[in-house]
Amino acid sequence: MDNIKVLLVEDNPGDARLIQEMLSSDDKHSYELVHSKRLDDGIKMFIKEKFDIMLLDLGLPDSDGMNTLDIMRYNAPDIPIIVLTGFKDDIFEMGTVGRGAKDYLVKDDLNRKMLVDAIENAIQN
Repeated sequence: MDNIKVLLVEDNPGDARLIQEMLSSDDKHSYELVHSKRLDDGIKMFIKEKFDIMLLDLGLPDSDGMNTLDIMRYNAPDIPIIVLTGFKDDIFEMGTVGRGAKDYLVKDDLNRKMLVDAIENAIQN
């Protein structure tokens, strides 16, 4: 798994830049990151191109909360999705995984190893 194509749906430019930096510093894989700031644009990108994984923020300008995950799962049922959020809550985390997310990562706790491990696990399972 040398090159991993990632669709990042994230409206915060600082968070998007941080994720890009984390992925670019990984020694095991190279990542091709495609970034969308809105849910509807992310869906359009997914329809046009093939991705190995999606990193999905649940708070976007055109969608918020679990509805964001539900809409993306409906439109992209076969791609592993990792939820990125600023909201740290065990019940919310269980809800996202119960709705089809492969993992749930809290942005404030995120580091490169955690992100890379979550991507590897999501793609392999």
